[in-house]
Amino acid sequence: MDSLHTTTLTPSPATRPPASTWLAPLLDPRSIAIIGANPSGKRVGGMALQLLTSFGYRGAIYPVNPKYDEMFGLRCWPDIEATPSVPDVAVLATSAKDVTPMLRRCHARGVPAAVVYASGFSEAGEDGQRLQQELEAFARESGMAIAGPNCMGFSNLTRDAYTAFSGILRDTPRRARSGSTSVLAQSGNLSSAIYVLGNRRQVGFNHLINTGNEAVVDFSAYLSFLAQDQDTSVVLSYMEQLRDGEAFVRAAAEMHAQGKLLALLKAGTSEQGKQAVQSHTAALAGDEAVYRAMFRQLNVVRVRDFANLADIATLARERGRTAGKRVLVLSISGAMGAVIADRLIELGCEVPPLPAALRETLAGYLPGFAMSFNPIDLTGNIVADQSNVLALLDACARTDAVDTVVLYAMGYMLDSMAPQLLEVARSHPRLLCVFDSGDAEQADALRAGGVPVFPDIGQGLDALAGYLHWVDRREATRHWLSLRSAVRRQAQAAPPGQDEHAVKRWLSNFGLSAVQEQFARNADEAALAATELGYPVVLKILSADVPHKTEVGGVQLGLADAHAVRVSGEAMIARVQSRLPQARIEGLLVQRMESVGVELILGAVRDPVVGWTLTVGLGGTLTELYRDTSHRLLPVDRAMAETMVRELKAFPLLDGFRGSPKMDLPALHEAIECFSAAVLCLPDSVSSLEINPLRVRPQGQGVAMLDALAL
Repeated sequence: MDSLHTTTLTPSPATRPPASTWLAPLLDPRSIAIIGANPSGKRVGGMALQLLTSFGYRGAIYPVNPKYDEMFGLRCWPDIEATPSVPDVAVLATSAKDVTPMLRRCHARGVPAAVVYASGFSEAGEDGQRLQQELEAFARESGMAIAGPNCMGFSNLTRDAYTAFSGILRDTPRRARSGSTSVLAQSGNLSSAIYVLGNRRQVGFNHLINTGNEAVVDFSAYLSFLAQDQDTSVVLSYMEQLRDGEAFVRAAAEMHAQGKLLALLKAGTSEQGKQAVQSHTAALAGDEAVYRAMFRQLNVVRVRDFANLADIATLARERGRTAGKRVLVLSISGAMGAVIADRLIELGCEVPPLPAALRETLAGYLPGFAMSFNPIDLTGNIVADQSNVLALLDACARTDAVDTVVLYAMGYMLDSMAPQLLEVARSHPRLLCVFDSGDAEQADALRAGGVPVFPDIGQGLDALAGYLHWVDRREATRHWLSLRSAVRRQAQAAPPGQDEHAVKRWLSNFGLSAVQEQFARNADEAALAATELGYPVVLKILSADVPHKTEVGGVQLGLADAHAVRVSGEAMIARVQSRLPQARIEGLLVQRMESVGVELILGAVRDPVVGWTLTVGLGGTLTELYRDTSHRLLPVDRAMAETMVRELKAFPLLDGFRGSPKMDLPALHEAIECFSAAVLCLPDSVSSLEINPLRVRPQGQGVAMLDALAL
């Protein structure tokens, strides 16, 4: 009998069927074989069997081990060839050296998917790498969906389908029924940790996925499956590295299109973390700035610890409610209200002043000495009159002056306000959150009634801010994905010779302007050019082999006459030739010297994981010193460029700081858009493009490229 799932086995990831089809036998199996099955629920080969039988999995279960006739009340089969039907997935509880031979037998039997528990592959030196290469070659040849190796298996709590060797589900009482939150982690232990923390907060889970070594199925493929899975609306994830950035962008875009929330904890942000990640998975963690830009553009909620993931899941259950970054803070303690307001503002939210009419309304429900400013100090006396509590909360839920309401109340005070909070939650769609430092007895009832409750104020505020940014950024993500889908890349010839002058001429085809300049073959021609341009001038060595001219004495500023140009030019050519005898020197570049304006850098690098990434920052020689930069994945248009520029700490220098002239910001935004378009037309032979500096002139005077480099 054939497997209940029908999957067209394909040899190449580029021609695989959709993840919802290819990975269904792996993550939503209708029948399961455990090869190397064990009758002990404490052994690797027995844990999944114990879960399947304990929780009442309705599909067929085939323990495979010639040493036993029966285990967990199930008949045990001597080999995979003997099972009465073809299972959807085979779980291999075998040694590393036996994995690929057993996979070949499973494939010959018609099994479309497999889970490989064994470690000892790419993370285990040369012998392990050879074993993983054999496994990968077999996967390309067969098209099987193979999880792992070094994978703990999966849990589908909606179907009670378990292929995981984990005691967490067996030993942890479930505080919620299965739900729409799934876990995707590049660590088996951490997928369990996320589940435990969420379970404590009554989060209902669907899939628990850990990816192992990702020899065949990687993080992005699993994410694509979850984006298409109708039973998943929230994904809590732990990531160490990406193998296919383009696939991740597509999967995250699918999440966005479906209105699903992706929250992510990323390891490897420090050098020490990168080393730990590499030793763990034998893969590089990648550039943190690139990841940060990508996550922002795809509206991925970035968190800093596992508790934040669980809190995000609590908030995401209420994503049908209206919410936003303008927050009204209510507190029984004036001090705590101030602390909460400060932290929300630090996290990028707003705590706006309230209109006079609303303040007057609220004052009528507050104790006489309480103040109706935001944050509002309710004082402990607010609970003395429950009718006032309901009326006050109702007014806060109705006003259009704020988007979200948060309340701090501890223990018994929160318990006394719980009925009113639940009534307001039933009557109004606005998000209302509670911070409780006193273990209120009604906390679970409030969560069940649509009022998220956070026992840790700091962690709860981090999660709330992350969630509110997710709500706020949805339109920006839609805009960028629309831009991205409209790009029609047309590679043009690389800048001839790739020297500075040639690169700037090439960039001018895209609407970018250079400072006035002329090419000179020698010092005499440079003197003539300088006289024609007007003094003072800048003199540069011109060579594609000298990307950093100042380091070899290849730049001279402020030359005031022809004699100075001639002498400096002759000396410069001789100096560079002596320091870099192999460099091909085309001649000299003479530029009209500019001194008014602000210097920025525009740079783009072809990241090996995610592709072209744009950087805007403070330019000139200060670039590496201050690292005041903003990053985006391409493409970037003028609206995005404006946001990037405003993110710079140096933005006030462009906007009239302390009475200085305002710079030509519209021209700068246009230049960034033009630069983005140029980068997307570069051929594959070019890995980076940079304008440094780009001089931004005062209002109405535009911008000018002073230097440019393509590598």
